[in-house]
Amino acid sequence: MPTPLIIGHRGASAVAPENTMAAFREAIAAGSDGIEFDVRLTRDGLPVVIHDNSLVRTAGVSDRVADLTWSELEGIDVGSRFAVTRKLAPGSFATETVPSLEQLFALFEANDLILYLEMKCDSPSERVLLAEACCRLINEYSLKPRVIIECFDLPALEVVKSIDSEIKTAALFQPALTTPWTVQWIINQATAVQASALALHYRLVRKSLVEQAKDIGLLVAVWTVDDPAWVYRAKSIGIDALITNNPAAMLAGR
Repeated sequence: MPTPLIIGHRGASAVAPENTMAAFREAIAAGSDGIEFDVRLTRDGLPVVIHDNSLVRTAGVSDRVADLTWSELEGIDVGSRFAVTRKLAPGSFATETVPSLEQLFALFEANDLILYLEMKCDSPSERVLLAEACCRLINEYSLKPRVIIECFDLPALEVVKSIDSEIKTAALFQPALTTPWTVQWIINQATAVQASALALHYRLVRKSLVEQAKDIGLLVAVWTVDDPAWVYRAKSIGIDALITNNPAAMLAGR
């Protein structure tokens, strides 16, 4: 594959509602090398693809994902608000709902694209059940070579490794005013949980960090970047993947 890999952030979320089947199909159609997406559990323990812990932003309803069963969640429209904010034709994306992880995996059975699966753990109590659900489906769909599980809650990655040591993981890092960081601190945090990759917010990117990560065999992905100038920077310092809302634009600059 050419580098850097271009990964659709929540699908092609610049042109379709994030984390919907429409966004994932758009990312595939654009020629993306893969997608990034978020996974949570419903009240009845089904892994579903949504970023927020509630439906306020994407659907305009106050329900929390963890309070709904899959049968209650699957009928909620999460596309119409995107159409309104983008001033699209009335009814655009009105049929888009929150996909299950199984639906997403079924869509990607027909290709060989990379899947960055972010586990959304709002509390330590969620780690085991969410990790078990994700690992089970990864194995059922024989996607282990193509999936990288990422999480800000780094102990959750240790849970993944305890379930299946062969599943690749990425340690997620973002700038935080309350947590001073150094290059070595990030490297130490990632290696302590046996991560195979770093997933860095673009403001954390330093050439020294990328080089040190690569020296010890860690892949490096950077999120979320929509400026094609990042393609040149990625090539110059060895970044492996760029996670972007607009894969078509980034691919045009690669």
